[in-house]
Amino acid sequence: MRISRLLVQGGLTVAAAAALPLAVTAPPAAARVSGISVSTTGSTVSVVTSSCAQINGSWGTAALLSSGQSSFAQGRQVALSGTTVSQSAAWSGVVPGTYTVTVVCASGSTAGTQSVIVSTASTPTISSTAAPSRGVMGGMGGTVRDFGPVTLVLGGALAGSGVIGAAWFLRSRSKPYRY
Repeated sequence: MRISRLLVQGGLTVAAAAALPLAVTAPPAAARVSGISVSTTGSTVSVVTSSCAQINGSWGTAALLSSGQSSFAQGRQVALSGTTVSQSAAWSGVVPGTYTVTVVCASGSTAGTQSVIVSTASTPTISSTAAPSRGVMGGMGGTVRDFGPVTLVLGGALAGSGVIGAAWFLRSRSKPYRY
């Protein structure tokens, strides 16, 4: 009886510990989906979306914000052009640096936000973020990689089960007559 009760309590504890990393590592729904696609070619930055609808002849506006700019009005704004299938905007003569591209539809809703690093190298670096900047990207390269939620959940579950197993082992060793 005592062992079965301990197993039920231990199972509930393991289930709670396994669910905790899911709640902690899951990003908000708005950060998971971005309705825009940003690309760079040399000193040209372009954005494509299919999230906007035409209102009074306008699809909306896209803004290119440098790292020091925080509001949509401060950036280099370009009107979106296109069809009902896709809308696009482009900026040419962009100097190397970190920028945030934001698209606001004619309805006033934000289609998406992405950060882009324009460099003099031939291959561009594009990163999708919900915030305008990612901060310092130092280290040997491992600090820049974004691990997916599955990797974080598995790591959290392994760490949690290790802590629970160690606590159970130490508790059972402290009282030799109990399991």
